[in-house]
Amino acid sequence: QVQLVESGGGLVLAGGSLRLSCAASGGFFRFNTMYWYRQAPGKQRELVAAITQIGVTNYATSVKGRFTISRDNAKNTVYLQMNSLKPEDTAVYYCKVATMGANYWGQGTQVTVSS
Repeated sequence: QVQLVESGGGLVLAGGSLRLSCAASGGFFRFNTMYWYRQAPGKQRELVAAITQIGVTNYATSVKGRFTISRDNAKNTVYLQMNSLKPEDTAVYYCKVATMGANYWGQGTQVTVSS
């Protein structure tokens, strides 16, 4: 069974940093690309970053240079280091994996950036 559990969200001042974690259960982790998405109130969910099995990364233009995605296959965990946070980064952040013919999502973690 695939389970994803995010943690690390919170309230931070603009310019601050947070590190999100997504712990995965199941044997799929090291064979799959992992994704971070976010959804702000009244907006569609958007892709923030992705990391392949071998560590190739991709970022949304809005976060490039500020956010870093990484993974630890031994711990079945993917991370999102967020620096220089802006109020427009406020959203619920979700991790996702596509495996076994389906998309699996975590429950999300709230990130609020105040000015």
